Order: sequence, then structure tokens, then C-alpha cells
Amino acid sequence: MPLKLACASHSPLMRDGPCSDEVRSGVSRGFAALAATIRDFDPHYVIQFSPDHFSGFFYELMPAFCVGTKADAIGDWDTTAGPLDVPHDEAVALSRHLLRADFDVAQSHHMRLDHGFVQIWESLFGTATGLPIIPIFINCAAPPLPSFRRARQLGEAVGRFALQSGKRVLLATSGGLSHDPPIPSFWKSPPEVASRLLDPQNPTAGERAAREERTKVAGREAHAGGGAILPVSGKWDRGFLDRLSAGLTGEFDDLHPEDMIAAAGRGGPGVLCWMAAMAALATAGPTESRLHFYEAIQGWVAGMAIFSARTVSPASSPEQA
Repeated sequence: MPLKLACASHSPLMRDGPCSDEVRSGVSRGFAALAATIRDFDPHYVIQFSPDHFSGFFYELMPAFCVGTKADAIGDWDTTAGPLDVPHDEAVALSRHLLRADFDVAQSHHMRLDHGFVQIWESLFGTATGLPIIPIFINCAAPPLPSFRRARQLGEAVGRFALQSGKRVLLATSGGLSHDPPIPSFWKSPPEVASRLLDPQNPTAGERAAREERTKVAGREAHAGGGAILPVSGKWDRGFLDRLSAGLTGEFDDLHPEDMIAAAGRGGPGVLCWMAAMAALATAGPTESRLHFYEAIQGWVAGMAIFSARTVSPASSPEQA
């Protein structure tokens, strides 16, 4: 059966962050184009790789990878809270497949998902419900991080599972590209800040509001050309997208996460998810891709890319990606 890939950056500042009307319209057109390709593909279900932002996974117990068999959106950053439609039997089968393939993945029977998982679906279809989704968490924010090589290998194992399923499987991801949100370091923060990265209890309304305000301030400062965070790097993003389009995921095998953070910001390792998803797609053979939109949006603290790809036969047309 065919596989297809849908990728899009996310940003908590997408709704109200500063940018030009032209850029905002371009983002909307990009999501509309991606939504059309997904509707045409009509997947039986989705396998989605995405990060977390200390909303569902904490240092009390931080897995490198985790498969969710049941999941709820927490509703941060104006996203909608509530249960997602996780195909339980397929999710359990995927976990077993990965364990047999020597991946010591964690399994969650109550995964809590933040905007990094659900924002892509609300931008595409207005809701994250109604489409069966198996969520796979990759730790992209809480050092020590998994290696790029291991994330690629995980993607390949997921791809083999999807191919064996006999179903139309959409591989999806949201995260990256270059961005440097004001994420505190567990190792360098004062005890009261470190405790919030350790404790899996919900933050208070005041703590969440303060956290969101710090991000909004960072976006406004970046839009004005200042601030303490690294600017979004269009050059780095374009280079990564070029390699992704060419299927060259193995080129990142020896990239150290600390070097990634230095070049693309504290949120840059979110591309682990993109790479895993493309590696999954490539298990089915040659691929072709289409970049529906890209812009380095400083006010959103995000390199915003909207991207799709599919497996192809030699006579296929890239316009169909």
C-alpha cells in the first residue's frame, strides 16, 4: 500500500504573533494545499512523530521515544482540549513491532499532548479529532537527546510497520525548523524553575500565563530585530529541507544535538521528528516532495515550512506530492 508524508512547523504564536498580512496569507494557502493532498490520499490512519514542551513529559521520567495507545490534548495556546481518536489495536501492534525490532520504546496509555501535536491538525482541518492518529513522542527538548542516527532508525522501523499493515498510512510530523524559544535549562535553572521541568503535575493558571507571556515577548522582540534568542535561520532551514527532499536523512547521523542547538536554536532538534518521518516514508522506495510554503518568521520564533512527500514510480509527477 502507498505511504504519504505531511510535515508542518508549529508555533504557539501562529494565531497572534507579529508578521505581515502577506506572510499570514501564505501560511494559510500552504496549509490549504497540504490539506488537499491529505484528502486526496484518504488515509486509513496517521502515524505522527512530534515533540513535547514539558507539557506531557517531564524529567521525573523522560523517555527518548514513546508510543501512545490513548491520548488527550491538553488545550494549551488556544488549542482544543480533549481526547484524540487513537486506533488502539494498531498502536499496540506498533509498540510490539518496535520492541521486536530492538527499540526500547516507552508506551503510554494516557499520553498528554500539547500544541506541538495538535496545532497542525487544527490548522489543516479545524480540529484534531475525527482522524485516527497514533502519536509517537520523540524527546527533542530535554537533554540528553536521542541521536539523529537512532531517530532515523526508529523512522525506518515505523515505515516497515506501515508497509506491512496493508493500509494507506499517512506519516506526519510537526516541529522545527530553526527556532530558539525561551526554554529554561534544567541543569542551569534555579530550583523553583527546575522543579517545574521535573514535576508532571499541571502548572497553575498563573504559571502557564507567565510562560506564555515570555514567549510572546520573545516573538515581539525578534520581530523588531532584537532580543536575546537566536534569530530564525532561513539558510539553515533551506539546507535541511533540500536534504530532506533528496531523502538524505543519513547525512545527519553524526550531527551532535549540541551542535544542532548552536546552529538552529533550542527548538532546532525538533527536526528529529521530520527526519524520522521521512526515513519512514523512504522505506517504501524513491520519494518526491513538494514545499508548499516556507518563511523564516521571526515574530513567530519559527522557520515555518509546510511540506509533503510520497513514494513514487518513475513516471510520477512531483505536482502530486
